[in-house]
Amino acid sequence: MAKYQDPKEPFIPDRTVLPIHEPKYKPIKAKYLEDAPEAPPRFTVTPPKGAPNVLLVLLDDMGFGASSAFGGPIPMPTAERLAKKGIKFNRFHTTSICAPTRAALLSGYNHHSCNMGQITEVGTAYPGNTSTRPKSVTPLARVLRDNGYSTAQFGKCHETPTWETSISGPFDHWPIYSGFDKFYGFLSAETNQFNPELIDGTVLVDTPTDPDYHLSEDLADKCLEWMKFQKTLTPDKPFFIYLAPGATHAPHQAPEKYRNMFKGQFDEGWDVLREKTHDRMIEMGIIPKGTKLAPKPRGIQTWADLPQKEKELYRRQMEIYAGYARHVDDQIGRVIDTVEELGIMDNTVIIYILGDNGASPEGDLHGVFNEISTMNMVPESFDYVLSRKDELGTDMSNNHYAAGWAVALDTPFTWTKTIASNFGGTRNGFIFHYPKKFKDNTEVRSQFHHVIDVAPTILDICGIPQPKIVDGVEQKPIEGVSMVYALKDKKAKDQRKTQYFTIDLHYGVYHEGWFAGVISNAPWERGFDLKKWMENIEWELYDIEKDYSCSNNIAKKYPEKLKEMQKVYFEEAEKYNVLPLDDRGQSLLNAKFANRPTLMGDRKEITLGPGMGGLKENCFLNMKNTSYTITAEVETKKGFTDGVIFSQGGRFGGYSLYVKDGKPNFCYNFVSMEHYYARSNKPLADGRNQIKLDFKYDGGVGKGGTATIYVNNEKVGEGRVENTMGYFYSFDETANVGCQRATPVTEEYTVADSMFKGKIYSVNIKLIDDGKNQDQKTDKTAKPDKNQSKQKK
Repeated sequence: MAKYQDPKEPFIPDRTVLPIHEPKYKPIKAKYLEDAPEAPPRFTVTPPKGAPNVLLVLLDDMGFGASSAFGGPIPMPTAERLAKKGIKFNRFHTTSICAPTRAALLSGYNHHSCNMGQITEVGTAYPGNTSTRPKSVTPLARVLRDNGYSTAQFGKCHETPTWETSISGPFDHWPIYSGFDKFYGFLSAETNQFNPELIDGTVLVDTPTDPDYHLSEDLADKCLEWMKFQKTLTPDKPFFIYLAPGATHAPHQAPEKYRNMFKGQFDEGWDVLREKTHDRMIEMGIIPKGTKLAPKPRGIQTWADLPQKEKELYRRQMEIYAGYARHVDDQIGRVIDTVEELGIMDNTVIIYILGDNGASPEGDLHGVFNEISTMNMVPESFDYVLSRKDELGTDMSNNHYAAGWAVALDTPFTWTKTIASNFGGTRNGFIFHYPKKFKDNTEVRSQFHHVIDVAPTILDICGIPQPKIVDGVEQKPIEGVSMVYALKDKKAKDQRKTQYFTIDLHYGVYHEGWFAGVISNAPWERGFDLKKWMENIEWELYDIEKDYSCSNNIAKKYPEKLKEMQKVYFEEAEKYNVLPLDDRGQSLLNAKFANRPTLMGDRKEITLGPGMGGLKENCFLNMKNTSYTITAEVETKKGFTDGVIFSQGGRFGGYSLYVKDGKPNFCYNFVSMEHYYARSNKPLADGRNQIKLDFKYDGGVGKGGTATIYVNNEKVGEGRVENTMGYFYSFDETANVGCQRATPVTEEYTVADSMFKGKIYSVNIKLIDDGKNQDQKTDKTAKPDKNQSKQKK
């Protein structure tokens, strides 16, 4: 028999079942209104009484020793301002890389439980690493929205499977269908700060044309505008805002004022910077007195031994990064100002996480002009990077600093981002600000916590339970623990006893005050001998209650303790779908090598129409390491011929078939080091024309080929492409018909004038199996041509 709600009694919703079910009332038997009882109250889902607003801010690729709020060299006044009245944690941890941290943060589950063992762009077929969030794991935003919150996300979403990022969806894993009412940002690891590929809800946004545009400013604008509007319409309804700028992930791009803000301030180099940061951390009470500065990792040179020209380049790289970090902190400050202006600071929980992993070493030892080169295993020489020094930090670069700076910004630890088995890769500054309820900020909190603990902390403070059933699906028990006990009592005993860490072949475990882990190769090392390493894997062991910085490896001194820790790790790894450990690295960026789904599946051909585009790599045919044709049916007349017919990628790698001065051209942009061209020797005739680009591949991975242009079946031009990109074109730039988005493949046209002036009927792209294509099976041995890094004259 149905249980009916008495209209006179207050309705108590069951918040463990989402969406919350409305009350059932007895059917009304009166035939006419004059005989009917009073209507039952309107059903509206509201949060628990007094539930606060929540502003969650997450920066990108920022080490524990970067921000001034934690003793670092980069002045970040907003972080300091919040920390002054808030609470800092000095043993808060992430996963050591972007997407896994974000998936864990937004759910309260370990990253492998979210199937996010690595970034989405290298997802594989193995459970724990498919990049597809299971339905038994419901995002925090969905839980809050179903409990009466307004929800919005601004910035980086790196949790959507790559093959689901097209107009065809499915949209289940997009922010707008993962609990956020509003989304404005990008769906990848990074985007250009001056020319981003942005999405509003599920709609592509036109590339900004304002010459003073910067993404961090745009995101702050959209965030504070939404906040004001939401509070104007529903002042009593709390919000959950997740603000995740692309900063300070590469490319390190900042407005000119900020690029020059710290000139001369890093002249002493990364070794002195480490020492000064270490001393300042002790003085501020960020790290315990007596903490040693852990040794630098192998391969990082001593600053004093560097030639002067190297010092000059590296100083400039760090000046630009510092300006980039200061700039984004200033934009977050504008959002905090708005919270104050609206008079809601007292009832707003602000969480400011200074990095989703440690500082990044992905610039290798010299830094890079274009980080996409490293993604394709194409080294940039020091002289090449130096030759483009003046472009660093501008829209003409896709730059990253030298790894020595990453080590310095991860003080007091040894390693960096991607190294999950060292706290340099996983420890990040964490600031909690809610003075109304948690006023004690006299000491830094030192309880051991992990990013999976943030979601249960927010739910705890908001008075909302973890759901048991969502959309009819039974939920896994949440794996994080609330940090409220530590917020209340700085002396409280740790409630997180165990936490595994794994990214690639860097793995370890924390357990009751001890940490054990394995480090394979340094991120900047080439020629790593996996077989030799696996024959003699060396574990490290640290008593982190006595050794905060993991500077004293005691594995040989305590072999039995090490065995105990190894057992704990593999138990946790099996429990959370961590295994098998995968060694394939950057080759997994190519879906063919990773056995990762793509939107095209096994298709070898597609015919697109005008206006179709915005297609990321895993939503389009895989044009790498293969022969292909691009055949366009167009109509032109004098004065209406120029523009892009078809392009993929942009300024930092890709290719484009376009018309200039009435003549068809093909450009292959090899990681911005070299531009190869095939050009027509005569202009198009008025009327209907067929333009065909035939690319015949040499075979192998990242090798060359010959590009031939035909117009109406007549050969009109040919050019040699000496090298191609074997693994990856871009995190964010897309394939488009009839125009170029974001940045141009070649500087022979601009994005603004890239729209094709004639008429496009169709563009057919076809992969050609001529026996030279790279085997579609996983390729562990493919290496780039030794000559690929040479800049051609």
